[in-house]
Amino acid sequence: MTSPAVDPGPDPAAPSARPAPPAPPSAITLPGKPGPPGRRISGAVWAALAIVYVVWGSTYLGIRFVVETVPPFLASGSRFIVAGLLLAVIVAWRHGPAALKVDRRRLGSAALVGLLLILGGNGLVNLAETSIPSGLAALLVAAVPVWVVLLRRAAGERPGRGAYGGVLLGMAGLAVLTLPGLSGEVGIGGVLAVVLAALLWSLGTVSSARLPLPANPFTASVYEMLAGGVGGIVVGLVRGEHRGFDPGAVSGSSWAALAYLVVFGSLIAFTAYAWLLQSAPVSLAATYAYVNPVVAVLLGALILDEALTWPILLGGGIVVAAVCLIVTTERRG
Repeated sequence: MTSPAVDPGPDPAAPSARPAPPAPPSAITLPGKPGPPGRRISGAVWAALAIVYVVWGSTYLGIRFVVETVPPFLASGSRFIVAGLLLAVIVAWRHGPAALKVDRRRLGSAALVGLLLILGGNGLVNLAETSIPSGLAALLVAAVPVWVVLLRRAAGERPGRGAYGGVLLGMAGLAVLTLPGLSGEVGIGGVLAVVLAALLWSLGTVSSARLPLPANPFTASVYEMLAGGVGGIVVGLVRGEHRGFDPGAVSGSSWAALAYLVVFGSLIAFTAYAWLLQSAPVSLAATYAYVNPVVAVLLGALILDEALTWPILLGGGIVVAAVCLIVTTERRG
């Protein structure tokens, strides 16, 4: 799930919530500083937005291709281990090996956040996409801001009134989106897996604002990816995904999709988003939260011929509207 989640809270709430670029898609948030009022949006900003919109929106399609021939948790685990190692090399090259040094407390916090976001969030989405359409998974995940608002409220914060309206709207959308599972059109287990994934992703997002993490957000992301990746491999082995799995039987499309997720989903789009938070208004960068699911649904329909049923269209529209309401309300606060 590079399926970005958004923390609609006014405070930074990410695995690397610091006044610096955010963690990558394994731990996405919206920290950063808005651009000056009236600042003209450059072509480079629009290009970066296009990358984030299309690449992150396409990751659901990529996951669907991967899990066709690769077990879900082994796929998720291997993806983030490779991405984490690549990011570690980049951090060491750009900032020196010392940038990767962290104390045990911060390492433990990063590992916990990584397990929630990557093992719980992305791993369960991989599992779900073995039985439900990629577009439906994207729309269910798009409700993450709804869960974040509820978790923030449970932690004692007071989101704006508009955010509560977004929560009610989002819950209505989720109810409509679960109809295909309740009616037997898709696996109800897959629907519930994505709902749980979104909840765990939200918990990781909110918890990260309260945990001591490495000051360098890229370093934090390295350990989050590695912890979540190792967790995915362990869960995959416990589930017995390795039994009967033949790497030689993995299709070319699955290998290509896995490489795409590592390079484009976890590195290129992440870099574009980190740059956006330094170069564009946060409210503009936040629009990915309601553009990505639309991109995912369209790609699923065009490439995989996934049916656009009325619950998906209606429920998806309601969820996207709810996310828009939450994001815009919180950014005005």
